Amino acid sequence: MQSVENILRGLADDRATGSLRLGKAGTFYLTDGRVTYAESTAAPRVEDLLTASRRISAHAVRQARQAATEGRWGGEQLVDKGVLTRGELEFCVLNAVLDAAYFLCGATGHRPRFRPGELHWLGPQWYFEVTGLFRECKRRKARLDETWPSAELDALPVVPLGRITAQRVVLTPLQWEVLVGADSATPPADLAQKLGRPAYSVLLAVRQLASSGLLRMPESEPGAVPAAPARPAKPAVTSGPSAPGMPAAPDPPAPLATPQPPDTPDLLPKRTRGDTKIPDAGATSSGSSDWLPAATGDPTDLNLLIRLRNALEALT
Repeated sequence: MQSVENILRGLADDRATGSLRLGKAGTFYLTDGRVTYAESTAAPRVEDLLTASRRISAHAVRQARQAATEGRWGGEQLVDKGVLTRGELEFCVLNAVLDAAYFLCGATGHRPRFRPGELHWLGPQWYFEVTGLFRECKRRKARLDETWPSAELDALPVVPLGRITAQRVVLTPLQWEVLVGADSATPPADLAQKLGRPAYSVLLAVRQLASSGLLRMPESEPGAVPAAPARPAKPAVTSGPSAPGMPAAPDPPAPLATPQPPDTPDLLPKRTRGDTKIPDAGATSSGSSDWLPAATGDPTDLNLLIRLRNALEALT
């Protein structure tokens, strides 16, 4: 059976328009060979993200979905009615597509079925090249493994520790939501649905919490290789006075004295006046623009979309 990536590449080469259904795992929607939307049972849909944030009501979403036509898609109706701004809709769709694609890219055991002409009710908002989409999925997988190498926590209930030895812990807003929402019975995917947050972001937060030693690790079976030990993040923990009823933390060991390197002459030449030539106004520097990315307004530039998404996430 062909992989999901190979099937999508073939549809991209044929400039196909329609939906690629992967059984119960989810669906890719394509327009002229480019992915415009994706849904996965492991990730919240765009309407789930919108209603969870209380930006719009479930009734408004239902009305737009029922009234959507090929000439006037549901996304256009939400924008025209003033329910959402264009930027809010596009940013939410961007999050939902990248989130669902991460779980669909590795889907196996499902018989793919392509339905020509079938599009998502929101209509095309972004256009993703198949190659760039899978490259982003691999980058996300590498980031998860770098944060915490074991994937066993991805399917297990999130269980915070009842007591930690650190005097102070710094959390991101999403990490705080995960700890507060964890009930020791809900795995990360279901917790993402409950919080109305992207599933991948919740997975990453869970692994970050595990790396900081804030989650209870599953017990290893006899003979099994133990999971990577918890390693508290250095910026997240600081020393301070002990809380009432808690033993005082031991003083950190004194740093070892290190020999000072011998004096060495300056390796770089000293600048003198007149060495730097300032170009005339309007002149183009010979090497100043080599490192700059090429300006583009093409919505197919996935790298631009990812940079935009990461920048907006950093502001929240």
